[in-house]
Amino acid sequence: MYYTDSTRTDYIVARSLEDARSQAEERGLDPTKLEQEEDVLDTWFSSGLWPFATLGWPNQSDDLAKYFPGTCLETGYDILFFWVARMAMMSLELTGKAPFDVIYLHGLVRAADGSKMSKTKGNVVDPLDVTKQYGADSLRYSLVTGVTPGQDIPLNMDKIVANASFANKLWNICKFVTDNALKDVENIEDLAVDGPITSEDFDKLGAPEQYIISKCHTLVYKVTEEIEAYNLGEAGRRLYEFLWDEFADWYVEVSKTRLYEGAKSDGNIDTEQKRQAQRVLVYILDTSLRVLHPYMPYVTEQLWHHLPRKVDKSADVSANALMLQDWPQMKVYDDEADSFTEKPLVTSSEAEIQFDVFKEIVRSIRNARAEYNVDLGKKIPATIVVPSEAQRMQDMVKDELDALNLLAKLDSENVKIVTDFSSSTDECVQLVVRDGIEVYLPLSGLIDPVKERQRLERQDKKLAKEIEKLSGRLQSKGFVDKAPEVVVAKARDELAELEDQAAKIKASLDALMETVSS
Repeated sequence: MYYTDSTRTDYIVARSLEDARSQAEERGLDPTKLEQEEDVLDTWFSSGLWPFATLGWPNQSDDLAKYFPGTCLETGYDILFFWVARMAMMSLELTGKAPFDVIYLHGLVRAADGSKMSKTKGNVVDPLDVTKQYGADSLRYSLVTGVTPGQDIPLNMDKIVANASFANKLWNICKFVTDNALKDVENIEDLAVDGPITSEDFDKLGAPEQYIISKCHTLVYKVTEEIEAYNLGEAGRRLYEFLWDEFADWYVEVSKTRLYEGAKSDGNIDTEQKRQAQRVLVYILDTSLRVLHPYMPYVTEQLWHHLPRKVDKSADVSANALMLQDWPQMKVYDDEADSFTEKPLVTSSEAEIQFDVFKEIVRSIRNARAEYNVDLGKKIPATIVVPSEAQRMQDMVKDELDALNLLAKLDSENVKIVTDFSSSTDECVQLVVRDGIEVYLPLSGLIDPVKERQRLERQDKKLAKEIEKLSGRLQSKGFVDKAPEVVVAKARDELAELEDQAAKIKASLDALMETVSS
């Protein structure tokens, strides 16, 4: 609505006449002198002009030459005829070109139970109210990650609340990096990300750093691939899992052993390790914010400006925005070939496998602590068995012993890493991790032997079922005669490993039986 003066420069956008009058009074205008706009085009006719009219048509503007025709139109299937068809027909008639190549049809946003939103039913969710309470990014992320092309989207408020927590998690990660990890850094601009980490720099890093960078680069490849294939929901899910489950839960915690005095067993800080951790924290967060930006533009833009970055002071402020930065999976122009070549991101399957084993060791100890109700603050002794043939794994565990002690809450003075475990006078909780890697936790003062016997019996029954299943398979002539030799050999190796685990558990059970009977 316009205020009826000679210039008509004062205007009000409102949901109703009452709302418009209320806004006029707040601005000191006479609410009786409001005039509603009458010179409007038919909704579908005007929106049919959208692909080119917004770019300066009928004038041959620079924007029209650069951005028309478009590549992809995203819309709901319910207006395919009302809007999309009209855009196609109007563009062909007035410009001689189709307005876009791809039409991405998403479903309708419905109530949480899948029913259509209706004022009569009283199940309408106002996006403005949701945005005010949880933020625009939480709503946007919930809708985009909940979408399957062509399928309707139930608007689940629990999911929006969870994604608001995710946005808060991002904020806390960034606060940790900027307020803690970088608080005493001189020449902080040196940590600014100006391109992918090279293989030379990657090889100089510790195992946790190599792991998280490899995971991050794999994420970039997968997200890029999913977005280009219009699998937007899957790409968003991968981002959530990486940032929460890998970066926040694992690497941020491990980095504390590099950053804080007293986190290491000797009480000293390795200056080089600290600098590496600071660089990797900034690199992973910067890269993650770039790929998450299409999903959560407001939060990521705000957080990115808190990170070390190289600012072009001669450029306009908007030129230094996150939305204008390079995508992590970079392409470099080759003058000779007159084409773009993808610049590969370094990954390492070995680094990922090794640190995955490290994580399994931590989880095994944590699960045992929880099962036997060990006090949260109590540090416990442990003996970790890593076979002599797994030398690189043994070296990695030794190098990251401080991180292991921190994450599993082990007593650093009573942790041993050995190639073989010889029985001692103390009964132990046996944790079978994988590939011959085991953990032994002393029972004395730690757990109830009866509960430990029950746990081992459950594990023994589970292994017995797996052994029976695999043995039956290997005894089948149909499998042995027809399956490739490699597959049969692998099955036999798996059976031998299971039988070895079962024998060790049997030995532990026998020892515990003596303890309980006595």
